[in-house]
Amino acid sequence: MMTYSSLYCVLTDDTLVEETLAQALATARAHKAHLEVLCLGVDHSPTGYDLAGASAIMMEQTITRAREDAKAIEAHARTILEASGTLWSVSSGLAQMAGLSRHVASKARFSDLVILPRPYGDKRGDELEVITEAALFDAGTPVLITPIASSPLGHPERVVVAWNNSTEALNAVRASLPMIRQAQTVHVAVIDPPTHGPTRSDPGGMLAQYLARHDVAVEVNVLAKTMPHVADVLNRHAEDINADLIVMGAYGHSRIREAMFGGATRDMLSNCNRPVLMAH
Repeated sequence: MMTYSSLYCVLTDDTLVEETLAQALATARAHKAHLEVLCLGVDHSPTGYDLAGASAIMMEQTITRAREDAKAIEAHARTILEASGTLWSVSSGLAQMAGLSRHVASKARFSDLVILPRPYGDKRGDELEVITEAALFDAGTPVLITPIASSPLGHPERVVVAWNNSTEALNAVRASLPMIRQAQTVHVAVIDPPTHGPTRSDPGGMLAQYLARHDVAVEVNVLAKTMPHVADVLNRHAEDINADLIVMGAYGHSRIREAMFGGATRDMLSNCNRPVLMAH
């Protein structure tokens, strides 16, 4: 995949519309892509709520509130999109938490890249985690996460690739090629590489060769895990080189819900302060 032609964005919180669409539109302009936006009102009523004695009136109020949320988000999004000068389409709908993952994945799988807000942080609804998981694990689509108050990213100049020789990390690299082929430098970050195995003498070497064949300027940085979490080391390294983008694999260790993020994935999504492109 050498370009992004179809982008997808899901909005469920009116307070996150502007920052999320700023990133989505910057990506759409950079790649001359079509941006499809879904504005969802989410009904958080638990499954079986009506069987627990809740009145029909209470249930109707919850659904009405979700519909109103969807309309407000769509109106806000349309105002921004109409002034954007890009190709776009927008729709709104209502989803219950129990069916949210299926609802999102059914459309996300027909896009090249999904742009979403950071799922964790103050005043962030639990639906954001479900949506991110649905795009990555159920739709199998790469996701670009927009952190709080970050500058919109079109073409990154400096990129950090978190490399651990895994299939997920390589999938993330392939998914990021339309962006990183235009970067000035891509830093392949290898944290505490194994002392045994075929890559011990040249950690990151095969990935560097692969990227070089795509005309990418590559540097391999071998880093020690001097901080408690891998995400902390990656964020520090990205800060040191003033990176515009972090690329990494997304890991789901179990399927207790639709999916549960692995530790490194969740740590990054909780603490990232620059855009992160992930793939599973």
